[in-house]
Amino acid sequence: MVRLTALAALALVQATAAQAQDTVKIGVTQPLTGAVAASGNYITDGARIAEAMFNAQGGVLGKKIELVIEDNKSNPKEAVTTAEKLVLRDKVPVMIGAWSSTFTLAVMPKLLEYGVPMVVETSSSSKITTAGNPWVFRIAPTSAMEAKAFAEKLSHFDPPIKKVDFLSVNNDFGLGAAQAFKKELGAKGVAVGVTETMTPDATDLSAQLTRIKQSGGDTVIVTSGVEQITLAVKQAAEQRVTHRILTTGGSFPGELMANPVGAGSYHLLFFPPWNPEKATHADLATTFVAEWKKRNLEFAGLTEGFRGYDAVATVVEAVKLAGKAEPAAIRDALWKVKVKGINGDIAFMKDGPEGKESGQNMPNVYVVMLKDGKVSMP
Repeated sequence: MVRLTALAALALVQATAAQAQDTVKIGVTQPLTGAVAASGNYITDGARIAEAMFNAQGGVLGKKIELVIEDNKSNPKEAVTTAEKLVLRDKVPVMIGAWSSTFTLAVMPKLLEYGVPMVVETSSSSKITTAGNPWVFRIAPTSAMEAKAFAEKLSHFDPPIKKVDFLSVNNDFGLGAAQAFKKELGAKGVAVGVTETMTPDATDLSAQLTRIKQSGGDTVIVTSGVEQITLAVKQAAEQRVTHRILTTGGSFPGELMANPVGAGSYHLLFFPPWNPEKATHADLATTFVAEWKKRNLEFAGLTEGFRGYDAVATVVEAVKLAGKAEPAAIRDALWKVKVKGINGDIAFMKDGPEGKESGQNMPNVYVVMLKDGKVSMP
């Protein structure tokens, strides 16, 4: 009886191992609950669409891909915990994550410790690719890239932007963006007024908006998650703040399409889904938008959900080039990828100290205007 039990246990272990080898696992750590949960869920939805689309085409290396998704709960400590679970428990050879720059920076030492690559789909802090971590490959733009792209569009604004104030979430994402935009706009002769900060879970922004209202500026640049930028636009209208509002980071307050407030707002995005036929790869973008709608997902979530698709597409191509689902091989292959993404073409250039470079993509950046519940591209 003991021998039969042992044999049964061994058979179960072998069956489990064999089953695990039947798929190529991709670890995903995103904020599915907590202060920035909306964005994390949008990205996860986009990743699931990619999973279904690639598996319908046969997967990769003759196997289906399998997303192993963990909730980092909008918390950097939880982000580290999820990364360790994915590597040690689930044995994933590659990860996608972790939305916030603060979460990603917290996870990065674990990538070095365990030797597992991560495709960074959102985080914009420059520190992510300049820290000397060769396991990091970012497909999203840095705040500096975003600021430079915006500075080149200053002539599109009438009346012109002469003095900007900042309302930034008090973390690596918000503070890094404020610093990058101050540098680029200052070089263009734009004056900088006040810089106000808010905690990620703050819901009353009246004190910050009062100081901004009194600053004498004409534009306020808001950096945070979609939940907080929605509040900022609403509360600015309530307090009759006359500044032009511009949000950074690629989040879009879709709620304001059905319930317009104020004189409108501007938003820096990396994929405007209202006209997918104008994307670099129009057929792919159109197909993705159609699949999103088919699943009855929130339309405005497409402005972030595409990142999940692009991240999975990047990983799948790297696994294909590597010829095996092993961390070091995938890392080496990521330097060679040339992917057609929703945002545009994805390929990596080196960033960071010599010999320890991280990979950085050069994404497209767009400006859209939301006014009276309608979106346009000025």
